[in-house]
Amino acid sequence: MTTNEMTKKSRNLILALLFLGWSLGNLDRYIMNYAVVSITGDLNLDASSTGIILSAFFLGYAIMQIPGGWLADKFGAKKILLFSVIMWSIFTGLTALAWSLVAMIIIRFLFGIGEGGFQPSSSKIIATIYPKEERGRAMSIMLSSGGIVSLFVPLLAAYLLGTIGWRTMFVAIGAIGAVIAFLYWKYIKLPQDEAVDNNKNENASTKVNFKELLKTPLMWNLIIAYFCIYAVNWGLVSWIPTYLQKNRGLDLMSIGWAQTIPAIATIIGIYGSGYIIDKLPRGMDKILGSISCGVIGILLYLMFTAKSVTMFIGYQTVVTLFLAFVITMLPAIVLKKLPSSITGSAMGIANTGGQLAGFVTPMAIGFMVDAFNGSFDAAFWMLIGFAVICIISLLTLNDQKGSLLNS
Repeated sequence: MTTNEMTKKSRNLILALLFLGWSLGNLDRYIMNYAVVSITGDLNLDASSTGIILSAFFLGYAIMQIPGGWLADKFGAKKILLFSVIMWSIFTGLTALAWSLVAMIIIRFLFGIGEGGFQPSSSKIIATIYPKEERGRAMSIMLSSGGIVSLFVPLLAAYLLGTIGWRTMFVAIGAIGAVIAFLYWKYIKLPQDEAVDNNKNENASTKVNFKELLKTPLMWNLIIAYFCIYAVNWGLVSWIPTYLQKNRGLDLMSIGWAQTIPAIATIIGIYGSGYIIDKLPRGMDKILGSISCGVIGILLYLMFTAKSVTMFIGYQTVVTLFLAFVITMLPAIVLKKLPSSITGSAMGIANTGGQLAGFVTPMAIGFMVDAFNGSFDAAFWMLIGFAVICIISLLTLNDQKGSLLNS
């Protein structure tokens, strides 16, 4: 079977399976933000320790992004995909055995290492089986898993933590991962040559090597933009449950219901963004992305100065719409501007910035909260600063120069 011989049904099946895997990965990351409330109580941890636990996963995840992408390009995306799902399933289950802060940090770090190859390898599969004009929408479907998961995770977490507890919960999630690994092994069938592009015009660029990729200004702009937008995203996602509980006085169930509204907005934003991005003329995506980052910065200020929980959730909901556009736009740039033969490496490099943000930001917010006696004001100002830097990175992004982009 070659790329061109793949039927629409085959593509949709693979996309559905990848969506399932991304959903499980997002489930673990989102549910940890609620489980950590119980974990810190059981292990007697302070805010700084909580931040370290939340960040440990992202350190391992970030470290594995570039190797994972390179391995996917060299040995095949399916092999790396399977390895990632198996490894993260094992360490998700092992989270239940953590007995101390150090044990939890090590397990979550190794979990991040295990999952690190999933995004670049799955992105490479999308670039391999879909033509350029459909990749933005395919990626938006993948990314929408985060919004869908965040819609039901708050209520699911409140129920599971109150019934079976966090240890049994992580065992169950690990078991689901094992089932998904089996489905990948059995049903994901890729073209014989995963490096074959859907557009023949890309073939001239397939010989670009890893060092040349690192020297491309486009990649460094993407790394910075990824870092900044994901710093905002994971800063909010990881700490909003704790913030709403400790600073706004909500219980976990109330937080769960309140967070369904931004979650719905995220789903709408990501699906809509994928459609819009595929229709935009060249260069317009980064302009709209810059405007979105500016709006995000303004709304973050309005969020932490909001007088009521209702206003806070309202501003958060609009923030998620603009975040969704930028988060969908960045991987679409990689999938559309670079040849699919190096998509794994390129996505791994760019996404390293995003995952380093996931490592740094929750931990930094934890230290800030302790330093300012429980106040989150400094943390919100930090996130606003990241939104401003993202504007600069996108405005200076040049996707029309360089041998990598002359496809």
